[in-house]
Amino acid sequence: MHSHSSSHPAHPHSPRSSSPEGKGRGAAVGTLRLVAWEVTRSCNLACIHCRAAAQDRPYENELKTEECLQLLDNIAAFAQPIVILTGGEPLLRPDIFEIAAYGNEKGFRMTMAVNGTLVTPEKVQKMLDSGIQRISISLDGATAESHDAFRQVKGAFDGALRGMAHAREAGLDFQVNTTITKQNLHELPAIQDMVVSLGAVAHHIFLLVPMGRGKDLAEQGINAREYEETLHWFYDQRDKVPLQLKATCAPHYYRILRQRAKSEGKDVNFQTFGLDAVTRGCLGGTGFVFISHVGQVQPCGYLELNCGNVREKPFREIWEKSPIFQDLRDFGKYEGKCGRCEYVRVCGGCRARAYESTGNYLAPEPLCVYQPRGRKDSSVVS
Repeated sequence: MHSHSSSHPAHPHSPRSSSPEGKGRGAAVGTLRLVAWEVTRSCNLACIHCRAAAQDRPYENELKTEECLQLLDNIAAFAQPIVILTGGEPLLRPDIFEIAAYGNEKGFRMTMAVNGTLVTPEKVQKMLDSGIQRISISLDGATAESHDAFRQVKGAFDGALRGMAHAREAGLDFQVNTTITKQNLHELPAIQDMVVSLGAVAHHIFLLVPMGRGKDLAEQGINAREYEETLHWFYDQRDKVPLQLKATCAPHYYRILRQRAKSEGKDVNFQTFGLDAVTRGCLGGTGFVFISHVGQVQPCGYLELNCGNVREKPFREIWEKSPIFQDLRDFGKYEGKCGRCEYVRVCGGCRARAYESTGNYLAPEPLCVYQPRGRKDSSVVS
């Protein structure tokens, strides 16, 4: 299972327009920038953090080829997002290259999240032929021992490295995703050194959201202080490595970016600070959406709230009218310290972690040490 298939690969988005303003049901609909689509739940690994608790077996009721192409038509009618074909393991789906090619024809930036073990030179060629512009492969340890323990399959580490080598040889861009837990926190610098030496174009770190199989890992989650320190370390890597760096399921990174830039006298804008400075933290329901293997639309892969099913109503209607999405776009509804925080528009807190810990997706993010200074709407940091 690809690490954090929910929010993943792709580029920094530039969502000035996906930071909706406003109060009440009048909050603006964000521009759809990123779609993570679980094209199958079948997987050849059984990773201990898996959101989907995916298994190596067929799953019933997955969207058929025709339904998949129709969904891409529906999205293309109003948006041009980056599309991440994820899973499970998308390479287990026989029509995956047909779906990729169709999305490419529609003008989407098509990417694929794979675990690397099934990536062969033939598969890489098919990816290139079908218009896949980037793949992501997960690396959750700096050694075979630690990565394979995380992935629960012996040989997963070697398979991931082999997959990356095949991509590199064929000129297919790949990024490395790392899910951070207590187990591998100390390995992060070594993992990043590997990412550079392997020839990746980007390194995305993911902070564990304890759900699916990851629920059993709740005690493996790093605490709020470790979280803050890790994100500051990640910020410090910006000028040290030739990689695009992105923190996912770590919305506070966008607060830290601004705090550090301010303290260093840097102007946080498009030109001087890199694209990632103007994206925002939690994109669930504002610029990002997750579609499950049976067509259920959710704010993200970790926030299992049914916002509608593409088999029952048009995708655009779900995106624009789902009451859950409308809530997530209305920062006036956020509760507790997230609601009071002057960084609410650039961070927003992880809505999935809030929901998993309280049952309320508008509750404050549980893993945040920052104490807000309070916000007047006119002075919200953006």
